[in-house]
Amino acid sequence: MPELEAVIGLEIHVQLATRTKMFCGCALSFGDEPNVHTCPICLAHPGVLPVPNEEAIAYALKIGLALDCEIAPRSIFHRKNYFYPDNPKAYQISQYDIPICGPGKLGDIRITRAHLEEDAAKTIHAGSTGRIHGSTASLVDFNRGGTPLVEIVTEPDLRGAAEAAEWARLLRETVRQLDVSNVNMEEGSLRIDANVSVRPAGSTELGTKTELKNMNSFRFVQRGIEAELERQRGIVDAGGTVEQETLHFDPTSGDLTSLRSKEEAHDYRYFPEPDLVAIVATEAMIAAARASLPELPAARQARYEGEGLDEAQARLLAADPGQAEYFEAVLAASTAPEPRVVANWVTGELTAALRGAEIDEDYGSPTVAPAALAELIGATAAKTISHGSGRQVLAILVETGEGDVAAIVEREGLAQMGGDDGELARIVAAAIEGDPAAAEQIRNGNGKAIGAIVGVVMRETKGRADGGEVNRLIREQLGL
Repeated sequence: MPELEAVIGLEIHVQLATRTKMFCGCALSFGDEPNVHTCPICLAHPGVLPVPNEEAIAYALKIGLALDCEIAPRSIFHRKNYFYPDNPKAYQISQYDIPICGPGKLGDIRITRAHLEEDAAKTIHAGSTGRIHGSTASLVDFNRGGTPLVEIVTEPDLRGAAEAAEWARLLRETVRQLDVSNVNMEEGSLRIDANVSVRPAGSTELGTKTELKNMNSFRFVQRGIEAELERQRGIVDAGGTVEQETLHFDPTSGDLTSLRSKEEAHDYRYFPEPDLVAIVATEAMIAAARASLPELPAARQARYEGEGLDEAQARLLAADPGQAEYFEAVLAASTAPEPRVVANWVTGELTAALRGAEIDEDYGSPTVAPAALAELIGATAAKTISHGSGRQVLAILVETGEGDVAAIVEREGLAQMGGDDGELARIVAAAIEGDPAAAEQIRNGNGKAIGAIVGVVMRETKGRADGGEVNRLIREQLGL
């Protein structure tokens, strides 16, 4: 049996944070009383006419440009016909063969399209048993019906569950930084479907795909895809055939259940929406959307890696524009900037100190001024203070908001203890004398044993000693 390769594509629905719905003037909200944001248009009363939301079109253009998509000079809306309680018109206004945003790319993953559509209403099954007053029932909240959506569809370029979840995180952060959606998965502002199939490794043919619907966390996306890949591999290994269908993944039980056979485009009977004219994206509209784009996570990560940060540091900073801008401010204030060292302090030491003080940092008005952190990093690099003492100074900066590192060092007596006055050598000698067993192990080649003596010296010096100098003195006094 040949090894089977995973083939995965994603469909991501992004609710746009416009003021009103896609085709009417009803306000958008989350958590309000059911059915308070409705009107004859979004409830599909006879004789009403939809009017496109200009703000939603502008947001769609921003998303398309951020994903390096081709912008269609002319795109149209279609009616996607289906009957369901959450769809009062019995069709959804969407885009079919002429979407506003065509082929694009994010990272190494190709984007097929990104198109505009309206969201359905929200169906609520009454209680865990779906019963109201003894009768089986479901309720529908039409507040959500008509919310503007951009659906982003990828090519089947992903080859593993973890890769799919990681790429979805990058997409969410990219959209979040565009300020067009809050992309809150718990609220349903970002919903992810996955198309999953397997094929013999090395083959270019696509296997029969199944669709996992509405997974509401990245962890569930990964777990759901892993479960479906395992199921499909089991079917193929047993000589069976994977059936095309839509599935639900239950994150509590880990079970996959079939929802329905997969519909094809003809099942929806798409046809052009006769009540809406074409969208024509002018050069001015595209230029305005392009001018509003920030430096996006993928580009910022690539820039940071080019400036010397490792991949993990670059990715972490690129995911948080406030922290990234703070990092750059510290770097600019440093006299001899080392990007990796500065990144370690910003994402590591400072983050830990803020967490320890239970402070949720606002990098726009930072607790520790960039210049103060730059001064502290410079002092540790010059070995004016030890790294341990640097942590103590940082804790004081976080707690008090002071900005004079040199004054704190002098006041707290944190200047680094050197070896030229003999005091550190005497402390090292006492530590060796106090642990002859460790000393013997070091002489016999057990390098790890030196940690016990170093620890004693650090405690005696309250972290003021330089670790490298302590190690040198220990080896010197042991004749190594």
